[in-house]
Amino acid sequence: MSGYKRMRRQHQKQLIALENRLKAEMDELRLRLQKEVETHANNTYIELERLAKRHAIHTDKELKAATAEEKRIQQQIIAQQKKELTTFLDNQKREYRLCKEKIKEEMNEDPSTPKEEKQERLSRHKETVQRSQADDEAHLLDQQRLVYDRGCRAMKRRTLVRRHEFEHEQMREELNKKKTQKEMEQALMIRQDESTQELERRQLQTLQRLRVELIRLQHQTELENQEEYNGRRQRELHRKHALEQRQQPRNLKMLEMQIKKQFQDTCKVQNKQYKSLRNHQLEVSPKSEHKAILKSLKEEQTRKLAVLAEQYEQSINEMMASQAMRLEEEQQGECQALKQQLQQEMELLDAYQNKTKAQTEAQHERELQKLEQEVSLRRAHLEQKIEEELASLQKERTERIKHLFERQEREMDAFDAESTKLGFGSLGSLDFPKEDDR
Repeated sequence: MSGYKRMRRQHQKQLIALENRLKAEMDELRLRLQKEVETHANNTYIELERLAKRHAIHTDKELKAATAEEKRIQQQIIAQQKKELTTFLDNQKREYRLCKEKIKEEMNEDPSTPKEEKQERLSRHKETVQRSQADDEAHLLDQQRLVYDRGCRAMKRRTLVRRHEFEHEQMREELNKKKTQKEMEQALMIRQDESTQELERRQLQTLQRLRVELIRLQHQTELENQEEYNGRRQRELHRKHALEQRQQPRNLKMLEMQIKKQFQDTCKVQNKQYKSLRNHQLEVSPKSEHKAILKSLKEEQTRKLAVLAEQYEQSINEMMASQAMRLEEEQQGECQALKQQLQQEMELLDAYQNKTKAQTEAQHERELQKLEQEVSLRRAHLEQKIEEELASLQKERTERIKHLFERQEREMDAFDAESTKLGFGSLGSLDFPKEDDR
């Protein structure tokens, strides 16, 4: 039993050591998976930060390009208006010279007109023409200022539209990046869950295989111990029977001596009775009959002793036969009883081992079902989490796009309202030549 208990303690230590090793292996896996998640989260943060910086650089670049484009358009309008003003002034000078020459020709046709009058008429015409040209020049400058302001306003509107389109593009890129990173994270979580499932199943199989092997060794040891116990009991009974067989002649000799002693004691009693009877017969009988009486009593005594001797001899023989038969029957009974006892103990051991196997199989089945339930429940929670994250991401996408559209629409409406208030009207149809068109 001490060896058996020592074996059970050793098996328990093996199971505990395996469970600790499997737990450490699972902890290591979980730590590695956690590091993977953290690494992915850090990479996602870095990617989004890099994207935000790229957007900021691109935005700054677009702002500078829009500013340069505005300056280019402004310079182009100014240059064109300067050219128009120069042409206009040249035309005015030409018209002024033509009119002046025409007046001179008209005055020269009438030689009677005094020189002072001619000079006065020429001076009035010059003032009239100059005033008209100044009005025309002021009107042109007003028109050019209006065109310049309207063009600058239209350019600002186009810049606003471009900025809105750029914001759309950046937001779509950011949201697509977030969606891609989220899908990668979810794929990572699914792979990690599958890795965890695989390790959990492998660990359960390893633990159950060890438990089955230890139970097999335990049952084998129990069976070997039971067989050794059975052999020892049978050998002990065989030695006991052999000893009884060796001791039986001495026991029979002792019983025979007891019977002989009883026979001798009986003979002594009969001798005493014979002497008493002989003395009594001699006393009550005449002396002449004493010889016949003695002879008769002697013969009777001899006959009775012979019968008694024969009876004791028969008792001895019967005693020896019954003792031999009784010993054989007792030994056979003990052998049969021991056989039945050992058979019953073997059956009980077999039933106990079968029960232990059935309990172990049931335990393994429960462990497997529990693991499958945990795996299924964890996978369902993971899928639900993925659906909720995707729904949340889609909701964020919808809300951000909606808010962006609403803000941009407000900005555009406010800009158009301000343009209308400034008297520019609709600016959406204006177009300007691009840098490549110059």
